[in-house]
Amino acid sequence: MFFRNLTLFRFPTSLDLSKLDELLADHPLKPVGALELSSRGFVSPFGREGEAFSHRIGDAVWLTVGGEDRLLPSSVVNDMLAKRLAEVEEKQGRRPGSRMRKQMKDDLVHELLPRAFVRPSRTDALLDLDHGVCAVDTSSRKAGEAVVSEIRHALGSFPALPLNAEVAPRSVLTGWIAGDPLPDGLSLGEECELKDPAEHGAVVKCQRQELQSDEISKHLESGKQVTRLALTLDDHVSFVLGEDLVVRKFKLLDGAVDQLESTEREDVRAELDARFALMAAEFARLFTVLEKALKLSKADA
Repeated sequence: MFFRNLTLFRFPTSLDLSKLDELLADHPLKPVGALELSSRGFVSPFGREGEAFSHRIGDAVWLTVGGEDRLLPSSVVNDMLAKRLAEVEEKQGRRPGSRMRKQMKDDLVHELLPRAFVRPSRTDALLDLDHGVCAVDTSSRKAGEAVVSEIRHALGSFPALPLNAEVAPRSVLTGWIAGDPLPDGLSLGEECELKDPAEHGAVVKCQRQELQSDEISKHLESGKQVTRLALTLDDHVSFVLGEDLVVRKFKLLDGAVDQLESTEREDVRAELDARFALMAAEFARLFTVLEKALKLSKADA
């Protein structure tokens, strides 16, 4: 269990979450109804066999929003609707009006929904209570906000806001490639995205590329700025940081994972528990570095 992407939100460190598990249990995932398109609710982070709706190790809390979505492709609905409209037109000698077409489509959706396949899903979130950060395992701001909304609904109040930096992230990322000293522990990877700041300007994406090279320098000299940058922290974590402050391609490296392999565990739950503890600790170290480098605003301020 390792997160792959991190969309970050900040909440006050003074927030009382002592009854979190109890409150989440009041909002479990319910099976999607026969005439519903989707359903959302909390599930155990440990899967169907788990009972608790959250799991805490120190100042790190793991919770999971589960989902069920009925798959009803619009192409299927439109194809069947076209056939029925043709039948009505043949019988009545005229094409149905817009109001009738809408009613026929609604009736068709209600007819098809109970027979549609159901796709399950889950989205994990990490609450770092020490830093006041909610990290959602997604690169989509919309999906991240949906998880935060579910937490807010369960708790009654969850004043979490998207991460905000007091300095322009792209200027910091550009400076790091241009030769500015990186924070202790951070080193450049081999991937970046550069954009011309002009509207509809050129975009250059580099992979497996030495970033402090003449080729990249020429792009910087032409005015392009870095909007995504691959970085590594102490040979423990690699990731790509975007100007939107989303951490993508988050990966624990051998320097961190070796700690797992050196300890034998008896069951799957113990293994997941150890993985979460390791990931939470590495995330906390990473966030501490990014918070200082980018002057990330606090929710308490």
